[in-house]
Amino acid sequence: MVERETLTKATRWVVKVGTSLLTDTRSGLNKTAIAALVAQMAALKQQGVEILLVSSGAIVEGMQRMGWQRRPGKIEQLQAAAAIGQMGLVQCYESAFERFDMVTAQVLLTHADLANRERYLNVRNALRTLLSLEVIPIINENDAVVNDEIRFGDNDTIAALVANLTEAEVLVLLTDCEGLYSRDPKEHRDAVLIASGRADDPDLLRNSGAAGAFGRGGMRTKVQAAQKAARSGAATVIADGRDPQTLLRMRAGAAVGTLLSPGGGRLAARKQWLAGQLRGRGQLVLDDGAVRVLQEFGKSLLPVGVTAVKGDFKRGDIITCVNRHGREVAHGLVNYSAEESARIVGKPSHQIAAILGYHGEHELIHRDNMALTG
Repeated sequence: MVERETLTKATRWVVKVGTSLLTDTRSGLNKTAIAALVAQMAALKQQGVEILLVSSGAIVEGMQRMGWQRRPGKIEQLQAAAAIGQMGLVQCYESAFERFDMVTAQVLLTHADLANRERYLNVRNALRTLLSLEVIPIINENDAVVNDEIRFGDNDTIAALVANLTEAEVLVLLTDCEGLYSRDPKEHRDAVLIASGRADDPDLLRNSGAAGAFGRGGMRTKVQAAQKAARSGAATVIADGRDPQTLLRMRAGAAVGTLLSPGGGRLAARKQWLAGQLRGRGQLVLDDGAVRVLQEFGKSLLPVGVTAVKGDFKRGDIITCVNRHGREVAHGLVNYSAEESARIVGKPSHQIAAILGYHGEHELIHRDNMALTG
C-alpha cells in the first residue's frame, strides 16, 4: 500500500478539477475558486512538483455566455457551448497563472488521438516537452468536435490516461465531497469516509454514485480512473477541492480524502496504451478456459478458446476480448480479420492453414500484443 508520505516526495502530479468546483449556473466560471486553485498549484511548482491540469467547466461557461439555463440535449449545441466556453476557461487560467509568472498551454484531446499509436506517442512527447519547459498544460476533451462514438466520456478518464502517458506518480481528482465513502452519504447517515484502499478492490465500485446535473462524471468514474492510473503505477487521491489548502495539505502528508494505491505491478508502456483503449473495432467472446489461461498464466489467445466473433475488423486492429457474460477481459491487436477469425474460432491452431489456405500466426492475439483489463 502507498503511504501518505509518498505524496510528499512525488514530483509529477496530474490534477483534475470537476465542473462543480469551477462554475455555477448563474455566473459561469467561479474566478475566485480558480484563483485559489492556481495559487496552490503555483506553491507546489515552487516545491519541485510538475503539474498537468485537467479541467472541466467549458460547457457550463459556454451555457452562461449564451444565457442557457439547462444543459443542451443536442450534440451540436453541446459542441457549440464547449467551443464558446473554452475561450473563457483558458483565459481565466492564463490570467491566474500569469500572476505567478507561470506559462500555460492548452491541450485538447479526443479518443482518436490516443487510439492511434503514432498520435498517442505524439501527444506523450508534446506533454513531456511542455513539462521540460516548465509550462503548465491545461488539458480538456475537445468537446467541440467529438460525438458519442469518439468521446472519452468524462475528464476523470482523460486525467487517468494522461497519468499513464506522462508516467505521473500521483493523480488527484478534486470533487465537491471529502472523498469516497463506504455508502452514499446523502442517503445513509452511517456512511464513513474511506481513508485508503487499493484501486483494484472490486468492492469500491459499489460505493460510487452518479454524476451531478451539469457534470458527466461521478464517484464511479473516479474509481475507474484510479484503476486506469494504477496501470502506470500512479496513486490516486479523491479529495474535496472546496478546501483552499487541499493540494498543499496532501503535499505535507496530511490524511486528505481517499488515497487509492496502485496495487499490482505497472504495465509496460505499449500495454498501457492497449489497456487504455476505451473501445475496439470488434469483439471476441472467450470460453471459461481461455479466460483462465489469459488471466492466470499470461498466455496468448488461441482460436480454440474463442466462441464468437463480433464486429468488422481487419488484421492489426485493436479488439476487445470478453467472457461469456460479456464482461471485458483484455484488449489486443488481432492477427486475423473478422471474416478469417470467424472461420477459425473453436479450431486448433494446426488447422488454420488448411482452413484459410495460407500459413498465418498460431495465435489470434499474441500475449505481447495483449493487455488484461478485467
